[in-house]
Amino acid sequence: MYDPTVARLTYRALLGRRRALILGALPLLLIAISVAVRALAGADDQTAADVLGGLALATMVPIIGVIAGTGAMGPEIDDGSVVYLLSKPIKRPTIIYTKLIVAIAVTMVFSAVPTLIAGFILNGNGQQVAVAYTVAALVASIAYAALFLLLGTVSRHAVVFGLVYALVWEALFGSLVPGARTLSVQQWSLAVAQKVSGGDLVTSDVSLTTATVLLVVVTVLATWYAGQKLRTLTLAGEE
Repeated sequence: MYDPTVARLTYRALLGRRRALILGALPLLLIAISVAVRALAGADDQTAADVLGGLALATMVPIIGVIAGTGAMGPEIDDGSVVYLLSKPIKRPTIIYTKLIVAIAVTMVFSAVPTLIAGFILNGNGQQVAVAYTVAALVASIAYAALFLLLGTVSRHAVVFGLVYALVWEALFGSLVPGARTLSVQQWSLAVAQKVSGGDLVTSDVSLTTATVLLVVVTVLATWYAGQKLRTLTLAGEE
């Protein structure tokens, strides 16, 4: 279910100079803001939770997920280079699983690691805030990568749709409409973070059981459907 060649090509596509700059910009911004906040406000647990929740988990993680998830497959379909992969004796679900693993790894590295660093800068992991939001970033990375990989497989406008979901649905509707929060990867990951922190600084509108079930179901279904859609792509002369 994992092909090293496909993985190498995907890593090369995602970590090329252009995308690497984009992927690295938000983590650097988060760390820079954390340094400034710590210098101005000192070590404060509530401030740390606000910065990590509002900037890291609500903004940085989904945007990086969009870049990594859609970039793992979308560009190859758009420019036709996916034909190279489909012409090889590799099972198409294996292509999807491999690309998903790469997308998850890239999303985790560029979101969870800087979240942990920022958390320690802000308050030295007081009340487990840094670790809790890092775990949330790790969990969210899996679901986001699967969702946005699916978008990259089924649509030529995957980046636009991904940003609409991340910034409009989760950030806007998720903060204004209570019912929308149940269908939010951010809230699902916060439920896990709340369990890790064990305090009142990290809260979620979704129970841990519901969040866990939805995270697993969405990840599995998105991966499966992406594999099914890739199966429908045919090569010239394949019929």
